[in-house]
Amino acid sequence: MSDRLDELYDDYILDHFESPYHSGNLACPTCTHTDRNPLCGDQVTLQLKLNGEAVEEAWFVGRGCAISQAGASILCEHVEGKSVEALRGMQAKEMLDLLKVPLTASRQKCGLLAFKVLKTLIYSQDESLAAGQDEAAAAPPVKLPR
Repeated sequence: MSDRLDELYDDYILDHFESPYHSGNLACPTCTHTDRNPLCGDQVTLQLKLNGEAVEEAWFVGRGCAISQAGASILCEHVEGKSVEALRGMQAKEMLDLLKVPLTASRQKCGLLAFKVLKTLIYSQDESLAAGQDEAAAAPPVKLPR
């Protein structure tokens, strides 16, 4: 890659780090999850507002290196408007491609932190919904007064 191209990609990460997209707390999130990278201390909390099966808004709160925080910003921008089903199918390579910079193996953990949070959030949301359906199915029928 040329030096000029490297600079453009570095600028892309720095722009998202210095002026992140949807950094802060979402007023009424449908679901939220936090995770951290124990090796370096990066932390990301992702908050989603779902409208049916689509992501209406995505916000994050975090602290850490430029790669992890820019990754969270880029991910929030990317997931808005996407269906939860499409996000279930999203792969780590797609997230790394969104970052537009080549990362060493140790830096990939930073770049993939928000993606890891998203995947955990989606699958825990699925489990919560399934548990709620199981509980509803197991509950005795309600008798209504006549």
